[in-house]
Amino acid sequence: MNEPTASNGSNGEGASRPIDLLITGATIVDGTGRERFVGDLAVDDGVIVAVGPALDREAEAVIDAAGLLLTPGFVDIHTHYDGQATWDPVLDPSSSHGVTTVVMGNCGVGFAPVRPGQENWLVELMEGVEDIPGTALHEGIQWEWETFPEYLDALGRREYAIDIAVFMPHAPLRVYVMGERGAAHEDANEADMAEMARLVREGIEAGAVGFSTSRSLNHKSLDGELVPGTYAGADELTQLAQAVVDAGGGLFEVVPMGETGDDHELTLGEISLLADVSRSTDLPVSFLMVQSMGAPELWRDQLALVERENAAGARLIPQVAARPGGMLLGAASYHGLMRRPTFRRLEEQLDLEDLLVELRKPDVKASILAEEDLPPDPNRQFEGLCESTPRMWHLAFPLGSHPDYEPTAEQSIAGLAAASGRDPWDVYYDHIASGRYLLGAFTNYPQITQDPLAEMMTHPATVIGLSDGGAHVKMICDASAPTYLLTHWARDRSRGDRIPLETLVRKQCRDTARAVGLDDRGTLEVGKRADMNIIDLDALTLHAPRPVDDLPAGGRRVLQDASGYVATIVGGVTTRRGGEDTGARPGRLVRA
Repeated sequence: MNEPTASNGSNGEGASRPIDLLITGATIVDGTGRERFVGDLAVDDGVIVAVGPALDREAEAVIDAAGLLLTPGFVDIHTHYDGQATWDPVLDPSSSHGVTTVVMGNCGVGFAPVRPGQENWLVELMEGVEDIPGTALHEGIQWEWETFPEYLDALGRREYAIDIAVFMPHAPLRVYVMGERGAAHEDANEADMAEMARLVREGIEAGAVGFSTSRSLNHKSLDGELVPGTYAGADELTQLAQAVVDAGGGLFEVVPMGETGDDHELTLGEISLLADVSRSTDLPVSFLMVQSMGAPELWRDQLALVERENAAGARLIPQVAARPGGMLLGAASYHGLMRRPTFRRLEEQLDLEDLLVELRKPDVKASILAEEDLPPDPNRQFEGLCESTPRMWHLAFPLGSHPDYEPTAEQSIAGLAAASGRDPWDVYYDHIASGRYLLGAFTNYPQITQDPLAEMMTHPATVIGLSDGGAHVKMICDASAPTYLLTHWARDRSRGDRIPLETLVRKQCRDTARAVGLDDRGTLEVGKRADMNIIDLDALTLHAPRPVDDLPAGGRRVLQDASGYVATIVGGVTTRRGGEDTGARPGRLVRA
C-alpha cells in the first residue's frame, strides 16, 4: 500500500494556532488513483495542510470519520446552470451528489454577450437546446450585463453552496458580432472572426475556463433553427481556439456533428476536424461521445482515431457519460401518449396528482389507447417521441422505486409485454399512469449492457461528463451520475466487471479538474483546496427520480435524492450534513 507522507501542516501561521478542521480515521481515496489508505486530514484557511496517519493537531473542529470514505469533491465539467446560477445559490441537483465545482456554458449556449433586445432570443435558444422552461428563465434571470466579462462580474457578486466556472459560448458571441447573419449561419468574414477573437480573448482574460460550441444537428432553438455556429468553418474555429491560447489557455468544448454516432463518415470526419484545430493551436479539445443505437460499435473507431490523432500531436479529450442516456419517460415529463386528445385535455386541466388519478380510471385508459395522435405542435418539444415510441419498446425500462440503470431485456416494455401476453401500449400506459418514471435508454445501451461504457470510461484519453446538470430539467437527472459511479460501478454492479473506486474518483475529480485547468482542486493533497466528501459507502443509496415544481414561475424539474453523504465540504466549510443543505455559502465564481 502506498502511504502518504505527512506534512507538519505549517502554512505560514505557525503550528501553535489551532487549525480549522481535522478529519480523523477516514478511509482516504485521494483522487490521484493510488490505493486507498486510512489516515487523517487537516484543513486550515480553506486549504489542505496535512495528510497522514495519526496527525497530532489541535483543531477548532474535529470530525471522526472512522469507517467512512473521504474523497475529493466531485468536479462536473458539463452543466447548464447559466440561468439558474443567477437566482439559485444551492445549485441542485449537483450539490446533492457530492459535486463541489461545476462548469457551465457548455454546448455553445449561454446568456452573454447579449445586446439589449436580444435577451428573449437567448432564452428561446436555451429553452430549445437544453429544455429549460422559458417561463423560469424569464422570471428568474435579472439581466445585469451585456458583455461576457460583465456576466462573470454578476456571477462573482453572488455566493453559492458550491464553486462555479464558466465556458464562453459561441452562439451568443456569433449573434452579438454578426447579428442576423450569425443566426442565419452565414460564413464569418475576416472582420467578423477578428472581432469574435477579440471578445474571446477578453472573456478568457476575465476568467472563462475555455470556449464552447455546438455543431450538433439536434440542437435547435424553439423556432426550429440550428444553433448559431453549427456550420462554422475550420478557419473560424481555429481563430477562436487561437484566441483562447493567446489569452492564457483553457479547454475548447464541442458538441460535434454526428454526436449520436449513426453516420460513420460524418462522425469520424468531425474528430479529424477537431484534431486539426487542436494541433494548429496546441489547445485541448473535448468533444461528446456516446454509443449509439444505429452504430453500436462506432465508439471503438472513434477512440482508435483519437489515439492516432493524439499520437500525431492533437490533444483530444472524448467526454463520456457514466450511465445510459436518453430521457425519463413519465406523466410528469414526456412520453408517447402526450399527443392523445384525452391526455392533452386532462394535462391542461389538472395538476399532476389529479391527472394520475384520472389516468388510472379504466374508461380514461380505454379512451386514450383508442385515440389517434393530434398533429405535431412545433411549440411543444419532444413530440416526435410519439412516433418513435413503438420502435423503442426494447429500450424503455420501468425504473421503479429502486432505479436499475443496467436492466435486462426482459425488464423492458417489450420484454414485459411478451412475458404477460399483453400489448406493449397497454403495459406502457400502466407505467405512465403509475406516476413513476421509465428510462428511455436511447444512448449507451443498444446492446443491453454497460460493458461498452466501462471501456469508454476507463480509456486513458476520456473524461467523465455529460451530466447536463441544470438542463433538460423535466426529463433527466444525470447530475446524480457521481453517486451512480460509487453505488453501481464501484459497489453493486452484478452484470459485468466493476471499476476500482480509486479509478472512478480520479476520473470524476482530478481528471475533470485538470481538463478545465483547475489544478488547485481534485485531489486530497497538501496545498489543494479543501473540497471533500465524507461518505458512508455501505449506506450510499441513489433514490428514484421525482418531479418538483420549484423553478421560478412554478416550472417543473426532476430531482434525484441520495442518502449516505455524511458531509460535503467546500473550501473547508461544511455545506451539506446528513444530506441536508447547511445554509453555508462558501462557493464562488472560479476565474481561470
